Amino acid sequence: MSEPFRGVFPIAPTPFTESGDIDWQAQKRVLDCMVDQGVDGICILANYSEQFALTDEERDGLLKLCLEHVDGRAPVIATCSHFSTRIAAERSRQAAELGAAMIMLMPPYHGATLKATDQYIYEHFARVGEAAGIPIMVQDAPLSGVDLSVDLLARIATEIEQVCYFKIETPMAAAKLRSLIEAGGSAIEGPFDGEESITLMADLDAGATGTMPSALLPDLIKPVVEHHRAQRVDEASASYAGILPLINFENRQCGLRACKAVMLEGGVIESDHVRHPVPPLHPATRAELLRLARQSDPLALRWGR
Repeated sequence: MSEPFRGVFPIAPTPFTESGDIDWQAQKRVLDCMVDQGVDGICILANYSEQFALTDEERDGLLKLCLEHVDGRAPVIATCSHFSTRIAAERSRQAAELGAAMIMLMPPYHGATLKATDQYIYEHFARVGEAAGIPIMVQDAPLSGVDLSVDLLARIATEIEQVCYFKIETPMAAAKLRSLIEAGGSAIEGPFDGEESITLMADLDAGATGTMPSALLPDLIKPVVEHHRAQRVDEASASYAGILPLINFENRQCGLRACKAVMLEGGVIESDHVRHPVPPLHPATRAELLRLARQSDPLALRWGR
């Protein structure tokens, strides 16, 4: 039996040209930069990849390009979320056939009020798991508006073989991670956090074994995780304190635009365009982001220079 995935699995951004088309060559450079960052894995087609702004054809093209270009240099998690169980299953089967190591799924939802019951959420993950045949990570994020109780998540983990990873991004994530690990036991192979690792220390203390930040500074987040794993908590705390201002600014002021702005400055990509109706960063916000980034000096800020 293979070792569970753990460590830092950042989200790959999707670069666009100034006209809004996908920059396919820049996508390859993004992936190369992430491998050079020493990541433990890469997640593609997630919300921070602007998956919600992609056509089905673009999504298929990115799935194939990313898996082919990474070519086994790091395990790749492919996000295959969709309200339709059938479509999510088809996406997941395709990703597994192309070489994805894991599938990430949000629970089915559409807008603020169209959500599935607990039983249908359970069936959604069961059917996708059967179709994919590879590990599945449940993304428990406020964006869906779906309340995934610890009892439901533990039932999914213990009864559906493929579902063994959980990305907890809810408020008070540490408390939910701790409760989930207690309820699910050994079925919880990979408790992860997200939200740009903004609550990382508390989540690691609660039992998280991995984190899914953006691709802005995973090379600086990884030592925190490794120090903590080795029970060097003081060193982990000191490392985290040094990068927390940048993480906080990314999470609270910039969102998915931060990674693109830093990668543009670092020569990884040629444009930090985001598709309408997501607005570009205000120049003052960008300036402060880059000031904080220069203080921390992540690889993305100098990779292409």
